[in-house]
Order: sequence, then structure tokens, then C-alpha cells
Amino acid sequence: MKPTLVIATVLASLLLGACASQQRPVRDEAHRWVDAGATLVDVRTPEEFAAGHLPGAVNIPVDDLSQRLQELGPPENPLVIYCRSGGRSARAEKLLKEQGFQQVLNLGPMSTWE
Repeated sequence: MKPTLVIATVLASLLLGACASQQRPVRDEAHRWVDAGATLVDVRTPEEFAAGHLPGAVNIPVDDLSQRLQELGPPENPLVIYCRSGGRSARAEKLLKEQGFQQVLNLGPMSTWE
């Protein structure tokens, strides 16, 4: 193996390991919140939701969220939100906090749950 390829491989595995370890605290916190009664909200499309979702999640696509806030209950309710890669859940987190929901945990990608 060429030295540059070895270095690139080592750097990539270090970076991936760092990303995974950074996700662990969010994952653990999300599990604690849901175990304590937080609503798990999938902000992906209905098609993505139908193809697979986290157990117990409700599906409210980010583009519909502002019109469907009442489905989440009062703003005091804790929410854990997720999507496919983290972009839509970041948008949803911002919108929810602007609407008075203060207990919002952005899990980011659905894959972080595992």
C-alpha cells in the first residue's frame, strides 16, 4: 500500500471514530428523553417514513410542521426530532423553538439512534 493511501485511510478512520463518539451523547440523551415520555418526531417525507422509521415515532414532515404544531401538544412537551441526514431536523428544531417549544432535542440522522 502506498504511504499516502495508508495515511489517508488512518485519517479517515480517526475522523469516522470521532464522529461516532460525538453522536453517542446525543443518542444516549435522546433515549433518556423518549424513555421519560418525550415525543419522537420524524420530519422526513411520508414515503421515507413508510420505508422505515424509529419505533413509536410520529411523522410530521418539516414542510408541514408549522401547520401541524397542535399535533405535538403544548409547547412544554419535550420532543426528540430526527430526519435522514440532520438538515431537516435542524430546520425543524429552529422552527419549533421559534414557536415556543424549548425542550427540543435534535437527534439529527435517524442512524444516530442505534
